[in-house]
Amino acid sequence: MTFTGFPREGIQFLRDIDDNNNRDWFEAHKHIYQTALIEPAQAFIMALGERLQAIAPNVQYDTRTNGSGSLMRIYRDVRFSKDKSPYKNWIGIVFWEGQGKKTDNSSFYFGISGSGAGIHAGMYGFEPAMLAAYRAAVDDEVQGSALAEIVAGLQTAVYPLHGDQYKQTPRGFAKDHPRADLLRYKGLYASAPQLDPDIVASSELVDVCFAHCQKMAPLQQWLARVKRATD
Repeated sequence: MTFTGFPREGIQFLRDIDDNNNRDWFEAHKHIYQTALIEPAQAFIMALGERLQAIAPNVQYDTRTNGSGSLMRIYRDVRFSKDKSPYKNWIGIVFWEGQGKKTDNSSFYFGISGSGAGIHAGMYGFEPAMLAAYRAAVDDEVQGSALAEIVAGLQTAVYPLHGDQYKQTPRGFAKDHPRADLLRYKGLYASAPQLDPDIVASSELVDVCFAHCQKMAPLQQWLARVKRATD
């Protein structure tokens, strides 16, 4: 299975679903979803997953389409949402590292939409055990200083940090802690510059994604090491 890019027909499908987010339209165009998104996504997962092992030796990935593997389901969970649109207008792919739910682990994430693609590395949110381990690691002089250096390097290289933060330094830590800003994070990840549709449709996409992942890998790997202590 060789990856040659996401067909433009698939990118257009993601644009069109914005205006046609209903079951009848989706079922009538499901063949496009399968051939122009699912199948190239499976090839992409294998190609990039193999490359990522050079910078994240324990990274996990597979091509299952039931939501258990790297490819996230396009179907939205609308049970507790005011938005009852049944489908997402993007395709999400995750390469994770650690035990348990993949979404609780440090990962590389790739998302493709009608406007292009995004690449992220880290953890969107910390579950309780990880949050405690993260704060302890940030507080530790060796580990915390290493993270501060990683963060500074990413921001210099135009890979901005994201993640919800508490308004105040967590209880038990000095308000003037040298890494107080890092202690406030509830999740932490970096993002690469947005990729335009021409790159997404190109066979060069794997090389471009890997180059960005290399730059963001120090953050992803730091978080993966901290997470392993909670497994």
